[in-house]
Amino acid sequence: MSELDNQAPGRHLDLGCGTKPRNPYGCSELYGVDIRDGLSAPGAVRIVAANLCTAPIPFADGFFDSVSAYDFLEHIPRTALDYVQGITHFPFIELMNDVWRVLKPGGIFYAITPAYPHEKAFRDPTHVNVLAAKSYRYFASPHLLGQMYGFTGEFQLIRQVRINPRGDYEPQRASPARRVLRLLDGLVGRRSHLVWEMRAVKPDSRLTA
Repeated sequence: MSELDNQAPGRHLDLGCGTKPRNPYGCSELYGVDIRDGLSAPGAVRIVAANLCTAPIPFADGFFDSVSAYDFLEHIPRTALDYVQGITHFPFIELMNDVWRVLKPGGIFYAITPAYPHEKAFRDPTHVNVLAAKSYRYFASPHLLGQMYGFTGEFQLIRQVRINPRGDYEPQRASPARRVLRLLDGLVGRRSHLVWEMRAVKPDSRLTA
């Protein structure tokens, strides 16, 4: 059962959405961001064009109840060098700062990405950011290891699980059949993807936690 199942519908943002933005928590307003301009999709209020490797998420602070990233984080570079100014940037850190920024206090970030050590994490030549089981520690308390690289937000890990994505793999309570499949997937090495579900911790959410 997801953290937002019993809450009123709100606004959701899907990163790298293409023409099929996801809405895992069933929010009443769905928005998307994609690198391509001029996109639209049934049920979406708006899809905004932005290259999130180089630009911030083009929405206001605290605008969303939830944000999702399906097979997207692996395409965000870890490091980038501005050769003109001689400055090193960390685009993935900056993206995570922005995800935290656009979430409301207590808002949920849901991400799924192919992960180490499965070969799907490396198969695609555009995968430049391979995540592992402990990568969440750079963004979640009490660790917040990303602060040394400029991470200024704070998340609380709700759930992390390895899965073999089948069809529609939204956050859900696994059925007995799905749990058996998950066990079998683990035995034969098919759990290729890592799921993160994290809550944005902000001053207001600390008061109500």
